[in-house]
Amino acid sequence: MIAHLKGRLDSTGIDHAVIDVGGVGYLVGASARTLSSIGPVGEAAMLHTEMLVSEDSIRLVGFASADERDWFRLLTGVQGVGSRVALAILSALEPADLMRAIASGDKAMVARANGVGPKLAQRIVMELKDKVGGIVLAPGSGGAATPVGAGADAVSALLNLGFRPAEASAAVAAAEEELGAAASLDALVRLALRKAAK
Repeated sequence: MIAHLKGRLDSTGIDHAVIDVGGVGYLVGASARTLSSIGPVGEAAMLHTEMLVSEDSIRLVGFASADERDWFRLLTGVQGVGSRVALAILSALEPADLMRAIASGDKAMVARANGVGPKLAQRIVMELKDKVGGIVLAPGSGGAATPVGAGADAVSALLNLGFRPAEASAAVAAAEEELGAAASLDALVRLALRKAAK
């Protein structure tokens, strides 16, 4: 599995970029938001990636942030949402806006994305509400799904291990409650893993 690409931005298209990594050009599908933030052609670029494998193809999809990649995984887990629709949603909404829309049940906001009708928007909101309901909103974060301090790093560590955002947040919150606000990152991650395994 390719987790990220770091190299030189060779070119961009309407829905993709080519990243040159050591002389090999990787074609990476991406949202309009990611393509606008990747930087100028010829400069250094880094994309978080998701590898999509099907019977007849292997494709890479790239993201400006790991948060955007996590939302892509959540969205494609919803029945009827393929990679193109997920990228259209991420082109229309930032992860923080998507979080707010799902938390508040705002299907109209989700339906602003190309290719997302009212029924699909409703399904996305309903299916993801439970999965993202446990994500902690930090004060002053504008609704971004990021706990503060060592807790944020601990959640990130669990996400990198394959936990869903809601599971990671709940486990870290339980660990913080037991260990206190001054807990070290190492202690938080160890206890959160034990709590998540129960």
